[in-house]
Amino acid sequence: MAIFRWPSAAVISLLPVLAAVVVYQLETFDPVPYPVEELDRIGPPLVAPKQNARMLLGSEKIAHGEVHAPEDIALDPNTGDIYTGGEDGWLSRVTAGGAATKWVNTGGRPLGIAHGLHGEVIVADADKGLLNISKEGVIELLTDEADGLKFKLTDAVVVGPDGTLFFTDASYKYNVRDSVLDLSEGRPHGRFLSYDPSTKQTTLLLDNLYFANGVALSPDNAYLIFCETGMCRCKKYYIEGPKKGSAETFVENLPGLPDNIRYDGKGHYWIALASEAKFWRLAQRYTWMRKVYGMMEKYKIRPILENNGGVFVVDLDGKPVAHYYDPKLYYISTGIQIGDNVYLGSIVFPYIISLNVSRYPATPVAVAA
Repeated sequence: MAIFRWPSAAVISLLPVLAAVVVYQLETFDPVPYPVEELDRIGPPLVAPKQNARMLLGSEKIAHGEVHAPEDIALDPNTGDIYTGGEDGWLSRVTAGGAATKWVNTGGRPLGIAHGLHGEVIVADADKGLLNISKEGVIELLTDEADGLKFKLTDAVVVGPDGTLFFTDASYKYNVRDSVLDLSEGRPHGRFLSYDPSTKQTTLLLDNLYFANGVALSPDNAYLIFCETGMCRCKKYYIEGPKKGSAETFVENLPGLPDNIRYDGKGHYWIALASEAKFWRLAQRYTWMRKVYGMMEKYKIRPILENNGGVFVVDLDGKPVAHYYDPKLYYISTGIQIGDNVYLGSIVFPYIISLNVSRYPATPVAVAA
């Protein structure tokens, strides 16, 4: 008669490892290597000559508990109120004093917000598409597809001088709740598009983008700047002049993952950084690391690795000017300067962060030559 023997302690200790290997092999999430030409562009992160590395000190929480993950922030030039959208679907108006009023619920996830030429509000809704909301609060779907391909994550929008809407579809494969999977997969699912209200035509301007994100109009209306989160860079797309219809790099090797971008009217772009990019830049080079990262995100067991979120300021040539951030900030989605204050939106916090940058400025730091 055979005698049963318990496995040794060494064998038992290997069981979790073996199980993890099996799960890894069976997982259908399938990242790919980033192109060599993209990896070759990765260099040391930009360093701004002025920094505030503890921007939460002196900051205030605006509309605390009245807004839910206020992703974008847009100033109404007529009233001075700011508009923001939450994960609960509500667009809210927030006064300078911090009082919030729920205005319209899109039934989706409003992200990018822009004020139209005639008092309307344009919303890039991640779930619904590009929306027009009248002054009376009537919602109209403008577009939700291009070239027969539906938007999956309508992200940011800006209004051109003639009323043309320029916007991004961050991913045609993943929705907003699975955005980390899009970044981890390593395939360029993002698109940059325009919509003409007079002809109701949607035009694909650029595709094969790595998570196309925030967009801003240049002060001379000659070009747009949009962020490409997955590559830690922003690109310039010309809408006027001899380069019309072409794109080029505006700024790259940002020290974090860029989200929305805003022009302040004073010669500076404010680029929101969701998190610093150290871990991400390493993961870009190793497919297995992104697969594990994506698997943990997929099964909701991923720890929060993001930190040092904030806003990076560059001039009209893309050169660093200032960097506001904090170790305790993460998933920052918008940074916009209004008067003496910079306002931060996020996809997690139940409030808007406000910091008086006159009282708590970024100060000069030693920058290596």
